[in-house]
Amino acid sequence: MSEVAVQGFFARREIAPRSAAVAGLLLWLLFIIPPLSTWSSQYEFVQAIQFSSFAIVVPALLVIGRPWRWLGLASGEPLQIGSDGELIAMASPRLLDRAALRRTKHQSHQKVIVLLIVFMVQAIVWRLSPVVNALGHHKWLAIVESLSLIVAGVLLWIELIESMPLSPSATRPYRIGVSLVATWTVWVVAYVMAMSHNSWNPVLAPHASLVLSRSADQQLAAALMWFLSAVAFVPLVFLNLFRWLRSEEDPSDELYQLVRKEQARGFFGPKS
Repeated sequence: MSEVAVQGFFARREIAPRSAAVAGLLLWLLFIIPPLSTWSSQYEFVQAIQFSSFAIVVPALLVIGRPWRWLGLASGEPLQIGSDGELIAMASPRLLDRAALRRTKHQSHQKVIVLLIVFMVQAIVWRLSPVVNALGHHKWLAIVESLSLIVAGVLLWIELIESMPLSPSATRPYRIGVSLVATWTVWVVAYVMAMSHNSWNPVLAPHASLVLSRSADQQLAAALMWFLSAVAFVPLVFLNLFRWLRSEEDPSDELYQLVRKEQARGFFGPKS
């Protein structure tokens, strides 16, 4: 296969990640402008989808889409390793390029734990009944909520999945534990909301009665939070568990590591 054909193949492979980043951006915009922003102040289940999108779905799509070169945070050049096995410094490394270089030298578990704690605190705070009521009264708070949740979520997802040029700095057992705890956090918050005898957000109650009963609206909101968090995090648990258990005896994992190494060396060789 010629080099041009190989380059074309990898260029086509980039379409899906870019589409994920665009989808994440569009999803964020949909929930901060009408009509969804208006519906989120009328129905708890729409507000639950909004929260789950800001905290989980949008960050995951952005990290999968790896838009770092568009944002000027990465050069797009592959990491290169010399004949002595040492990384060759880039001519003009950017912020994430330098971070990727540091990650190749040592693993860190403290960072992912701190980011998990930040995610847990935000998931609890933004779903407290007084805060949810404030979101109904002050529309601008939804933008603050979205930015704080998306930034924290992106930083967490970078530690859970690969987003070239970055790779997770924590080992797979830590990623499994973090994914589980993040899921359980959202589930517990949703469970408390679903079991509440009174409306979690009294501001929404008069509007919810138009289509859904107060109880049905709350139950649906909890179910959607459970579903969206499970769809995002549970596959990570099983994927990391599967690769971790088979890493010492599965030749396909060795092939995966070899491919990652070749990507680090620069698949097409040093750039002229």
